[in-house]
Amino acid sequence: MSTLDRYDLKILAELQRDARVSNQELAERIGLSPSPCSRRVKQLEDDGLILRQVALLDRKKLGLTLTAYVQIGMDRHTPERFENFEQAIRQWPEVLECSLVTGMDADYQLKVVVPDMEHYQQFLLGRLTRVEGVTSVRSSFVLNQVVSSTQLPLSHLR
Repeated sequence: MSTLDRYDLKILAELQRDARVSNQELAERIGLSPSPCSRRVKQLEDDGLILRQVALLDRKKLGLTLTAYVQIGMDRHTPERFENFEQAIRQWPEVLECSLVTGMDADYQLKVVVPDMEHYQQFLLGRLTRVEGVTSVRSSFVLNQVVSSTQLPLSHLR
């Protein structure tokens, strides 16, 4: 990773807020002219600091009203067993996040988004519990999302 200066940090912060901003507007916001701003964005992409740009969708307006955090326990802690599980869940669009975790009675924690409880039941019984090695599933359902952000904190880089 190359050294990030204040302009790079401003670019990253602005693009996290709104990746659709034009280069002209971005340059004005951070205090650079458009050409150097564009070169810096390209360099941040080439360095792998900007992975991709996406559109954030409104879950509720799309009918995706149920969010579950799911803790998964596995029967064996072998690379083959974990790879099999990870390969299966990568195929399921309902799984927004999957983390191998420690410090709890689970091996994985998933964030799952579905339209309703009926769809969650189909996901749970039709797919998740059918993966070889899954021995326990504990689900917690979100009642109210207090904070939701995709913006990473950058203040530690100053």
